[in-house]
Amino acid sequence: MSCDFSMNPFTIVLITVLVLVLQSLSTFGDEQLLVHGYYRETCPMAEQIVRYNLQFAVLKNPRMAASLLRLHFHDCFVMRGGPCWEVYLGRKDSLKASFDGANQLIPAPNSSLETLISNFKQHGLDIGDLVALSGSHTMGKAKCSSFRQQIHDASAEEEQYDKYERYTTFRRILRSICPRSGKDNRLAPLDFQTPARFDNNYFINILEGRGLLGSDNVLVKEDHEGEIRKQVWAYASNQELFFASFANSMLRMGNINVLYGNEGEIRRNCRFVNT
Repeated sequence: MSCDFSMNPFTIVLITVLVLVLQSLSTFGDEQLLVHGYYRETCPMAEQIVRYNLQFAVLKNPRMAASLLRLHFHDCFVMRGGPCWEVYLGRKDSLKASFDGANQLIPAPNSSLETLISNFKQHGLDIGDLVALSGSHTMGKAKCSSFRQQIHDASAEEEQYDKYERYTTFRRILRSICPRSGKDNRLAPLDFQTPARFDNNYFINILEGRGLLGSDNVLVKEDHEGEIRKQVWAYASNQELFFASFANSMLRMGNINVLYGNEGEIRRNCRFVNT
C-alpha cells in the first residue's frame, strides 16, 4: 500500500462503501484468516478508496495522521512519510464497545519501562516491538496533563550536569507551554524537530533526553542492561532499519485479538454495535 494515508469529508461515503463491501464477503468464509487482498473479488478498489480518502484527510488536517496511528491499537493504522507494507485485511469488529476498555490497552504516558514491557508482553509483543512501535511518537501532539510531571519534577542535580543544556533548554520550552497547574489541554509536539513527518528523529531525541513523555525517556534511562539503548542507537543512525522494524511490528500488532466467525461482526455504523 502507499506510504501516505489520511481521512476526509467523504468519510461517511467511505464508511458506507466499506460496510457494503464487508457485508458481502460471505464468499471468503467466516473462518478465513487475515490475508492480503481480502476484498479482491467483492470490491477490487476497496484499498484504493481507503488510501485516497486517508491521503485527503491528512492533507486537510496533519494531526489526523498521528490520531489514526494511535487508533491502530484498536483497529486502524496510518503513516505520514514513513514505511510501506502490505496490510492483512479481514478483521471483524467486537460484539461490545467500551471506551474505557479500549483506553486500557494503551500504556499511560508516565509508565515505567517495566510496566511498558509487561503491557506489550500481555499482547504477544516483545521488547523489540516496544522500541520500534514507540517510534510512532515521531509525530503527533500530547496534552500538557500527560507530560507535566516529568518536566516539573526534574532535580536540580540533573540540570546541573546537563553539560550542553539541551535537556534544560528543552524543559524550559515545555514549562512555558505547560505550567505546574492549569492549561491541561495545551498541546506540545511529541517531536519538536519534525512534528508532522514520520522519521527516526524520535530516537535521536530520547538519546538526548528530549522525549516529551516520561514513557519515552524510560526506554533509555531505565535500560540498565543497555540492550534497548543499542536498538535505539541503531534506529537513530539508520532510518531504513527503523522503517523495516516498524512495519514488521505493526503487522504483529495488527494480529492481536483477531475475531473469527461469530466472535465478531461487521458494524453498520463503526461507532456502535449492531442491534
